[in-house]
Amino acid sequence: MSDESKAMKTGQLGDITINRILELDGPFVRPLDFFDAALPEAVAPHRHWLEPKALDPKTGMLMMPVQSYLLRTRHHIILIDTCIGCRKTYDDVVPQWKDLRDETWLRNLSSAGVGPSDIDYVFCTHLHVDHCGWNTRLVDGRWTPTFPNAKYILAKDEYAACEARDTAVFHENVAPIMEAGQAVLVDTDYALDDEVWLTPAPGHTPGHVAVNFASQGRSAVMTGDLIHSPIQLAHPEWHVKFDHDPALAAKTRRHFLDSHCETDILVLTAHFPSPSVGHVVPHAERAFDFDYIPPGADAL
Repeated sequence: MSDESKAMKTGQLGDITINRILELDGPFVRPLDFFDAALPEAVAPHRHWLEPKALDPKTGMLMMPVQSYLLRTRHHIILIDTCIGCRKTYDDVVPQWKDLRDETWLRNLSSAGVGPSDIDYVFCTHLHVDHCGWNTRLVDGRWTPTFPNAKYILAKDEYAACEARDTAVFHENVAPIMEAGQAVLVDTDYALDDEVWLTPAPGHTPGHVAVNFASQGRSAVMTGDLIHSPIQLAHPEWHVKFDHDPALAAKTRRHFLDSHCETDILVLTAHFPSPSVGHVVPHAERAFDFDYIPPGADAL
């Protein structure tokens, strides 16, 4: 897949232009390595609708991209989440994400017509390794904010939990933006303006949020990791192994699906297979389904 296609315009929501900025895409993990409940016999009834888009039939792995969303509103250029990053030392979750050296994600951002200095705001849904890595990059041996003119919007509870864990994620991705005076700690219902605001979505992490935006009567939400895979449309109760509070995560996910089903609210997912964007709809045989929007749609 070319860099240009990895920064493909997702569509237009009123006055807001949306791009997906991919870092990685393809088979990622076996279901049972991700969900405690995903025993082969539990997954088998769903393979016919998961394959090949959401479950690779060759490897048996879930298809899960790692990506950001770029929004161009009337007033601001905004990034939602910043993927894995380069030269990071963390390896406690996915060892192959340690010390990546290529700058695919930055090239894909450039392909969308935006450079690091153009970004006004970075919204972090939460502070896991694959959502905040490009917050910083290594310059002359120091972790430096990648986006020199941006304010980084972080939920207070999420920042406090990340600081308390005292891991490489905090020291490499988060502390440097605080030290540079670019971090803005906010409540989980923070509103930037009448077009962009947060709603709390706790469970996966203590201060996890969803990012909402609206224009000209149309609404959308970027989910972060309140849901990871389409298999959770059939089993909203399935939690991932690294949820902070599994019961709360399941409650948050079910409420989200219930409240967004059969609405015109556009849902931007972090890890659903490409094109990753669509609407939650009901299904006769399972709890929910997802109606994907073709990439490049003129209006959403």
